[in-house]
Amino acid sequence: MKLILYILVFLFGTASFAQNTAAFSQANALYNDGNYTEALSRYKSILEQEEHSAELYYNIANAHYKLNNVAPSIYYYEKALLLKPNDKEILNNIAYAKNMTIDAIEIIPEVGFSRLINKATNTMVFDNWAKLSVIFVVLFVLLFLMYYFSQSTRKKRLAFVTSLSSLVLAFVALAFAFNSYGLEQKNQPAIVFAQESQIKSEPNLRSAEAFKLHEGTKVQVIDTVSNWSKIKLSDGKTGWVVSNDIKMLKTF
Repeated sequence: MKLILYILVFLFGTASFAQNTAAFSQANALYNDGNYTEALSRYKSILEQEEHSAELYYNIANAHYKLNNVAPSIYYYEKALLLKPNDKEILNNIAYAKNMTIDAIEIIPEVGFSRLINKATNTMVFDNWAKLSVIFVVLFVLLFLMYYFSQSTRKKRLAFVTSLSSLVLAFVALAFAFNSYGLEQKNQPAIVFAQESQIKSEPNLRSAEAFKLHEGTKVQVIDTVSNWSKIKLSDGKTGWVVSNDIKMLKTF
């Protein structure tokens, strides 16, 4: 019975994949013909099937860009970048899309020791740092066993030094893994979708207006209270925005 179930699941998955591949090709053909609205509709139908890929997000973003939809184009370019952070085509196109935005927000770079640590941490994702720490632990165990059972003084000394180094590197990799996880949890980006949004000093409509933001601007969500989100800009400014005015990027 289980075998039949597995076969049915496999066949259904294969049929669904083939259908989405055909729909993707049709959408691309419509896009190339300049029918961006219909292409966008086809791309979204694939997205509704829980298909997530950088290529799909990138093409959706391109269609929105051609239709001058500022916020959606930037939103989907950013979604594509979450899956392919260093893709040159995505980075190039998102730069063009950001030229359509109104808000000019200065980016304050990190400085000092924290900048170096975070830069080193971002060379790999959390999973890879965790795997690396496990590899060093296994290496430590093997080298320690070599040290314990070796009869040669020279081999014992070498095995001891290398096993100790492996243990230190395991702890370093583990520390980077925890730091990577912490940075990932703190990173909660969103895109402003409202044409113009009033950012308040407190999470209520009666509070004073701190500043305004416009569609397409990227923010970091650092807190939520009821239907309000506390946001932070790349220049360090903070404020409260109605949650419906923004759209979170991490939705999968």
